[in-house]
Amino acid sequence: MKVEVKSKKGLRTILSVIVDKKNIQAKMDERLKELQKEVALKGFRPGKVPPEVIKSQFGKSIYGEVVDKILRDTTTQAIDEKKLKIAGQPKIDLKQFGEGKDLNYELQIDCLPNVSLKSFEKYKATSFNVKIEDKIIEQKLKEIANQNKQFEEKNEKAIKGDQVSFDYSATVDGNKFEGGEGKGVQLELGKDLFLKGFDEQLIGVKKNDTKTIEASLPPNHPKKELANKKTKFECKILSIKKPLESKIDDNFAKLMGAKDIKDLKSLIEKQISSQYSQALNSITKKEILDQIDKNHKVDLPQNLIDQEITLMTQNLKPEEKEKHKFNNEKLAKSRIKLGLLLNEYGEKNNLKVSDDEVRNEIQKQIKGMPGQEKLVLEYYQKNPSAYQSIKGSLYEEKILELIKSKINLTSKEINTKEAERIINEFNKPNVVDENTKTTS
Repeated sequence: MKVEVKSKKGLRTILSVIVDKKNIQAKMDERLKELQKEVALKGFRPGKVPPEVIKSQFGKSIYGEVVDKILRDTTTQAIDEKKLKIAGQPKIDLKQFGEGKDLNYELQIDCLPNVSLKSFEKYKATSFNVKIEDKIIEQKLKEIANQNKQFEEKNEKAIKGDQVSFDYSATVDGNKFEGGEGKGVQLELGKDLFLKGFDEQLIGVKKNDTKTIEASLPPNHPKKELANKKTKFECKILSIKKPLESKIDDNFAKLMGAKDIKDLKSLIEKQISSQYSQALNSITKKEILDQIDKNHKVDLPQNLIDQEITLMTQNLKPEEKEKHKFNNEKLAKSRIKLGLLLNEYGEKNNLKVSDDEVRNEIQKQIKGMPGQEKLVLEYYQKNPSAYQSIKGSLYEEKILELIKSKINLTSKEINTKEAERIINEFNKPNVVDENTKTTS
């Protein structure tokens, strides 16, 4: 095989590759011998079909198969020989081929740029630590208690806040319809979670009453012909229950899966803190990435830019793509640039993500989705790209943590009110920059 650099312009290199016809013939002969064991033709014993007979019958397809494999193998060899770091799939342009001829083709390669990293030591960023006030924790505790109310039966009329249990049979214009019956339906009066105006008509009912309620079916009803239809519900009241005063104590905490009330408060604090931290870490990350982007110049392969734009706009309509063409290209370039810079930093510092680290991250997700463990595991087993996505996120996280350790990072303690203000400011349309989403 003979490989020459035909041209080199910017990040694009064109290689000329020539594979000797003798090598191609040797590969043809090898393949014919392999097929001799597999091919069955009338008049010949299994495994005894002469190679020339196989060639006469299947020559063109065998040649195509052999050349296809030679192209794959020699493309890799040519790239390795010239020590090129490719960006995306190379393009092959066949110049000469055919039995009895040398294979001559050109390889168009977009290469990754040489990335020269500047020192990050002069960079500045702020890391936020949110102090969760006691009143916020108490408020959340009350919300949890309210969502997990306990009720006890009563023999009085239903009032707002009571839980009413009933069976119903519904009709539209006097006719029953599929899905128009319900058994043991429970409603907490005043929450208006069933149909608009339904709850208030149950106020005043008692156990064993029969009550006719009129309400309109929702506009998004699965059966379009029933949408917004006025409906009569014949309701048989099964029970009336009044809410018990929620005691937020150790017993309540145990019902919520905590050891005691102190432990429950600690868990709530961690949960709220984690929610704020995610948002605030994004702000710190953007602050760092903006400085990296601003202080580096990198030539970018056009094919990577095109691929990124395609990925970003795949769900947009043609007119939307055209309208935001300039911004999309700018964003794509920024993402690729930052991805290359971060990856270079990761490689220079020998950062890696092990399979154990990925598995641990998946386990964290599983813990947050009780009862769906099997589904989550199956999803990652069947979707290698999702597994790689987690690996990429962990890799980027490692890189950013290392960068944080090198720069002038100021830690600032703030309260929840200040955290809300900072997050809201960051999320304003003119402030948000998708550059925080990088490729690794």
